[in-house]
Amino acid sequence: MKAIGVIRKSRRDRVNREEFEELLRSAGYEVVAILEQNREEHPKYNIGKGKLEELRELVRELEPDKVVFANKLSPSQAYNLWKELRVEVIDRWQLVLEIFEKRAHSKEAKLQVELASLQYEVPLVREAIRRIKLGDRAGFKGMGEYQTQQYLKHIRYRMGKIRRELEKVKADREVKRKRREEVGFILIALAGYTNAGKSTLLNALAGEEIEARNQMFTTLDTTTRRFKLSGKRVLVTDTVGFIDGLPPFIVEAFHSTLEEIVKADIILLVLDASEPWGEIRRKFMASLGVLRELKTLDRPMVVALNKMDLTGREDVRDKAERVREIAEERGINLLRVVSISAKLGELEELYGALEDAVLTLPKYGAFEIRVGEPEKVPQVMALINAIGEVLNVEYGEETRIEAYIQTGMIKELTRLGVGIRRLNQSHKGEGLEDGQ
Repeated sequence: MKAIGVIRKSRRDRVNREEFEELLRSAGYEVVAILEQNREEHPKYNIGKGKLEELRELVRELEPDKVVFANKLSPSQAYNLWKELRVEVIDRWQLVLEIFEKRAHSKEAKLQVELASLQYEVPLVREAIRRIKLGDRAGFKGMGEYQTQQYLKHIRYRMGKIRRELEKVKADREVKRKRREEVGFILIALAGYTNAGKSTLLNALAGEEIEARNQMFTTLDTTTRRFKLSGKRVLVTDTVGFIDGLPPFIVEAFHSTLEEIVKADIILLVLDASEPWGEIRRKFMASLGVLRELKTLDRPMVVALNKMDLTGREDVRDKAERVREIAEERGINLLRVVSISAKLGELEELYGALEDAVLTLPKYGAFEIRVGEPEKVPQVMALINAIGEVLNVEYGEETRIEAYIQTGMIKELTRLGVGIRRLNQSHKGEGLEDGQ
């Protein structure tokens, strides 16, 4: 399918041309032309009348299947443009939804995409009804007034049904999440701009072969995998990629997926270190904007500058320092900025940062475990090594073990008949508090 892209730039609309063209290609379009204009928004056509005439000539000459605007179009603007051009006109967010529809595989992802599409369609149908009443148009998608109003009722009914289905998925996921916490798993959410390399990083951490392509929005389905971190039980979840100006209707539709970030113990934010600093900054700020909307900026965060193999180490160090400065200015709970190459498996800095991050979590703490029965010591030690880190062991009639463990595992240890009390982490062995 052929498409003509239209970009209008102004103080309020800062569109990245390269990203827009990549979106078009990711949706499967052949980009036959890109038309650009610098001006404020025209209320009727978005672009000026002179540029509209130029666009009309391009449509006649190139015969595209669609005209795609990089800017958001109001329903009335979309209709006015269609009336002038007589070819389907969509905006950037409809384009993103087309990509989502192609990438969605699981039932949940398909429901989320359908919900987002229906939410976007509601104002278009309302505009069609308004036009019909003015005698300006036959109806939405060729429907009459009655059919269009009935279609709007159907959309609202379907949206309600999808939301109920997604609530069930959310409840099932919450049960699984609680069980994972009970058995001692640390939850890490991979977040970041689309095409930053999150899926490749998940594969490198977990030794998996999840689909990872050099294109936008490869991942829509939530994927959770286990990996080892110095013996600790860790789960890492890949989430849908962010994009600049992600609209509320998409955030709402994908809330059950993005909730993996909300519930995570640690956020691992991935940035593409091979890009120019201006692009990294833009995408970092866009990612922080989504995290702010999800109310997760207070979570411990590790930033991974990925694809360091495509640039120099000095360049990566400079970019890392700039990321730290932005985080400090905005009061972000940024623990570390590390350099990695997920493709080449160079993750040493990341492992170290995640190990340090785990030990700062409220759910982790230093405890003294007292085992009175010698035959139970191997079993207790094995359990501790599976859920934490042994700091010190004193064998005797009563074996005393100092260890970092997850507080959710205390009940499992007490079932073995051991005594537990929390240690003052600043001076282990003193300032003991009663435990379970």
